[in-house]
Amino acid sequence: MYYDNESNSKSIRYEGRVMASTKEYRDYILEQLSLVPGITCRPMMGEFLLYADGVLFGGIYDDRLLVKTTPGNSGFGMSEALPYEGAKKMYLVDEVDDKERLKEIVEKTAEDLGK
Repeated sequence: MYYDNESNSKSIRYEGRVMASTKEYRDYILEQLSLVPGITCRPMMGEFLLYADGVLFGGIYDDRLLVKTTPGNSGFGMSEALPYEGAKKMYLVDEVDDKERLKEIVEKTAEDLGK
């Protein structure tokens, strides 16, 4: 366990990289996604991958909810972000407190990816 004085949070180091996603944030996001049927979460190297009915639509990276970019979800006005160095850009979901909006974003993203 690594204590980060700047953000005042506990983090895990993996191969020199700080892995900052917490179980508490994961639990909060899963609760916020409770309106979306078939949500599952899988831990992966200190972060969390998110699925909707078996479709990988995004994940929790450094306590941020990110979804894959698709033509259909580009209209939600989300900013691009990298989940980790060298990865493809994803969309950062800033409005995680709005369950209805999260449902719309996740369902559209999963629909596009499942085609």
